Amino acid sequence: MTRYAGNAAAIRALVREQEVHRDVYVSEEVFQLEMEHMFPNSWVYVGHDSQVPNAGDYFGTTIGTQPVLLVRHTDGMVKVLHNRCPHKGTRITSETCGNTGKFFRCPYHAWSFKTDGSLLAIPLKKGYENTGFEQSHAATGMAPVRHVKNYRGFVFAKINDSGLGFEEFFGESLSSFDNMIDRSPVGQLKVAGGVLRYMHNCNWKMLVENQTDTCHPMVAHESSAGTVIEVWKKAPPGTKKPMAVEIIAPFMSPYEFFENMGIRIWDNGHGHTGVHHSIHSDYSAIPGYFEKMTAAYGEERAKAILGENRHNTVYFPNIMIKGPIQLLRHFKPIAANKTLVESWTFQLVDAPDMLLERTLMYNRLINAPTSIVGHDDLEMYERAQEGLHSNGNQWVNLQRLYSPDEAGQTNVAVNGTSEWPMRHQFRAWTKFMTMGM
Repeated sequence: MTRYAGNAAAIRALVREQEVHRDVYVSEEVFQLEMEHMFPNSWVYVGHDSQVPNAGDYFGTTIGTQPVLLVRHTDGMVKVLHNRCPHKGTRITSETCGNTGKFFRCPYHAWSFKTDGSLLAIPLKKGYENTGFEQSHAATGMAPVRHVKNYRGFVFAKINDSGLGFEEFFGESLSSFDNMIDRSPVGQLKVAGGVLRYMHNCNWKMLVENQTDTCHPMVAHESSAGTVIEVWKKAPPGTKKPMAVEIIAPFMSPYEFFENMGIRIWDNGHGHTGVHHSIHSDYSAIPGYFEKMTAAYGEERAKAILGENRHNTVYFPNIMIKGPIQLLRHFKPIAANKTLVESWTFQLVDAPDMLLERTLMYNRLINAPTSIVGHDDLEMYERAQEGLHSNGNQWVNLQRLYSPDEAGQTNVAVNGTSEWPMRHQFRAWTKFMTMGM
């Protein structure tokens, strides 16, 4: 029995101004509708073009739960293809990444395709003569994703023709990508340090919400970050603060720190914490870095770039970036109660190596399956996923610092502990879920 399929009014009723119904987290039917409507109607991050530097390089990922391939074609352009043979639907590659040479070959019946997806050859071709095969959908090859945008190396794709154009979808929020990229003296990033993959037994939206939840760090991370601070207090006077302590200690900052930090709200569910300062503001200077930036951009511009210390920028629906330490987290939905989290680190081209060292240390200390901070969050997500099955209350409260006139406002900076970003994400969720329904 379906409750929500084809029923836009029922979907909209799941989201109130100050609360959302538990079905947005626990209902498998709602999850399937997200895969059919919300993700295909949105611009979804696919990968970085530095992951496919050579012709024939490919990277396998998903848009929602649909498998796609990011591939460098022989003409040097980056393509996004549905990872599906047009013959029997076989997934063309099962490896996450590799080089396919000049063509893909289906492992089932050996149909082959150029790296732009077009059909190259099929075995026993004479069996298709006079069958009208040339007019079939299969004859067109691997289907390309129709809408692809490479923004300064970051590749996004949208499956449906409906929805917004790339610039309209992201608007002013692209400034966070610009700041992260401009931190390179030559304005280039490349993926470095591999990827950390971490399965979470919870709904994907819990992770997205948590990126702008600043009321939890000093509570949920007391056992990890709080312990680090207690240990550091015992260090002999004059001891240089280790990089690891600089990274972890700010998680225990008081509510006032996060209130004053500020949150910015953009259209379509995007936004960032750290308008005025952030947990990344007081890292030690890296020798020689500012001088390189000054030589590249001039002193005033270099100060402006490095003076931005945005904490978490959420790009709806499912990525978060940290500009000051060049990190991207990708929250990949698997089921209503299962999410694969990927944490990618980037190197600033032509910048000191110590910057990458700090990025890698942050990722391993905070986001890895073996981290000491990420476990705290995971336990809270799993407790919430279990607790939402209680019939004591079917609604989740998102009321903190609510204002009746906030809907429709954009590019505003508000109190850093406000739950406005979450309310804004759910307004976008409703919009893209019901678009065309």
